[in-house]
Amino acid sequence: MQVELIIFDWDGTLMDSVPRIVSSMQAAARDAGWGELAPAAVENIIGLGLPEAVAILCPGISSEQSARLRERYAHHFVHADITPMAFFAGVEARLARLRQREMLNLAVATGKTRRGLDRIFADTQSGGWFHASRTADETRSKPHPQMLSELLADFNLPASRALMVGDTEYDLAMARALGMPRVGVSYGVHDADRLAACEPAYIADGVDDLFDWLDAAVSTSPSTVGEL
Repeated sequence: MQVELIIFDWDGTLMDSVPRIVSSMQAAARDAGWGELAPAAVENIIGLGLPEAVAILCPGISSEQSARLRERYAHHFVHADITPMAFFAGVEARLARLRQREMLNLAVATGKTRRGLDRIFADTQSGGWFHASRTADETRSKPHPQMLSELLADFNLPASRALMVGDTEYDLAMARALGMPRVGVSYGVHDADRLAACEPAYIADGVDDLFDWLDAAVSTSPSTVGEL
């Protein structure tokens, strides 16, 4: 089997956006009258869809207060929070190298909304780097595997010919549910032990480590790629 599709999570995997997410969520919770949220608690839910994340962060929250918190989060993340946010060093160059591979497609599967992902694509001029994407609001939130199933259908591929790359157990769990090979990155929000529970083929400690492994994986002969 050949690897024909690599699917990347966004926040904490390609983009160093975790500090912005945390500070925006904390400010939103205060605005909504919920109170303080611990940074570690916010980090834990990164990757989930926003409604699912708020439900975990704020158990028992009313629908009205949840809607207010989500509205304020969007406001802070887009308009008010000035916490720096950029691709991890090396991501742009290494993705460019992968894009030169024939018969290899790149995609994004993220807990962001479609509006949010498209905004980031536009701001970073990165939308053309990927052949497809799925967001939590147009399918189902991680760890449900529906967004991966839909991406596989886009390319008419079985799960065995794709790789999921992510920094959380939510990313790896949805791939595991489909029998899709998966790679964890320990420089995001979930540590290596937590990622290891989802039995990834590899756990990368840095961007170069990740892309060196991916380069080797897509270069492997068809007879051995299926053994990842």
